[in-house]
Amino acid sequence: MEIVSLIKERIPIKVVCTYTGCHETTVIRWKNRNEIADLRRSGRPPIYKEEQRLRLTGFYCQVVPEWGGRWSFRTAEKHLFVAPSDIGSLSKSTIGRILLSHNLKPHRSRYFLNVTDPDFFQKMELLIELFLNRPKNLYAFDESPGIQILQRLVPDLRTEEMKKRLEEFEYIRNGTLDLFLCLDVNNGRMNCEIHSNHSTEKFVLFMENHFKSVSDSEPLHYILDNLNTHSSYAICQLVAAYSQVACPSEKDLNTTVKRRDWLSCNEKRIIFHYTPFHGSWLNPAEVGIGTVSAKCFKESYSSANGLYDAIMGYVDFRNRHMARPFHWKYDGDGLHEKVIKRLTQQIKGEEAKTVELRIMTKQFLLAKNLLHNYHEKISDQNWDMFKIQFLSKQQDFQQKINAAEGPERQKKAQSALDELKKALVDKLPQLNTV
Repeated sequence: MEIVSLIKERIPIKVVCTYTGCHETTVIRWKNRNEIADLRRSGRPPIYKEEQRLRLTGFYCQVVPEWGGRWSFRTAEKHLFVAPSDIGSLSKSTIGRILLSHNLKPHRSRYFLNVTDPDFFQKMELLIELFLNRPKNLYAFDESPGIQILQRLVPDLRTEEMKKRLEEFEYIRNGTLDLFLCLDVNNGRMNCEIHSNHSTEKFVLFMENHFKSVSDSEPLHYILDNLNTHSSYAICQLVAAYSQVACPSEKDLNTTVKRRDWLSCNEKRIIFHYTPFHGSWLNPAEVGIGTVSAKCFKESYSSANGLYDAIMGYVDFRNRHMARPFHWKYDGDGLHEKVIKRLTQQIKGEEAKTVELRIMTKQFLLAKNLLHNYHEKISDQNWDMFKIQFLSKQQDFQQKINAAEGPERQKKAQSALDELKKALVDKLPQLNTV
């Protein structure tokens, strides 16, 4: 249409080619045509009707095979051949073409972290605020345990004809190492140590070495995940000593929650900031671990010293030539809506019976928290869909709770169920019944 309009305005052909990005032959062909409509095309009409194509798509994406796994094109072909169906018997290539026409690849999958922490969004907001208004001394800590020291039996094979290098399949396992990494968020420099394990003693030793290497008077902020060694009483004593404050007694800090609360309080010089559960992606040190892993972990090493030298050499090179401040851009926009949609999907159909009770309890509390504190960030339509699905599955939830082992676990789950039901009825009165 655009080519025809330009030609009618007597624009030179080469100018039309440059402007539209079309070949000169294409422009001349359109110039010689008297109408804009497409020319008659050859080819036979489609064999499979649209209804048949849609039925196949629904079958492949929604029907679970009799063995409980997932379909492949070949197994779906055999199933449709031997089992009576209104879809008909289709070849594996036809099944592939129909799914590809809808850009569907249900045989492929990838991992995701399901948000279950009831206080996930409050914790996320605190971390984002920390990134956007970074204090002078902000560090992110993470560790990579159980790094295998693998020695390939023969060197990698490289030739000019090969686009990829070839690695020998068989290897000798020379033990494991643990990497401790602390990333300076303000300049991107990494501080690493290699240990034989990631015990509490090793973590305390690493943190003490880091305390000594930085300011002894300015506030220090550390971002960590929720591993139990990161909130031991020994680390509380160390933080208290270097903050020059009195450490509460072990009796006063007799639970993990109490120790984390004390380590996170702002009344001392050294402050720990814990990521939400299933929120390790909010820790910038994960990026540092990823870069070291990609550059060092997959090579062949005959000893622990070889892997140690590779890691420390890369970290030194990166600190000298590639370190730069870590700029955080993610603001959490849209995550609230995504979480409630995923919760709706998880309690829909038979999926509700397969969710583990401990996770289900956390998800009920998370939904209640979203309803009370972030109601406006989620559309009314998605809230209504969640309430309909939740109320329709109450009997399944109750049966799961009654069948659970342990009175304390039952009590927590029952309380979470009742609290969410009450919150839904109070906050969404327009849908009081199913």
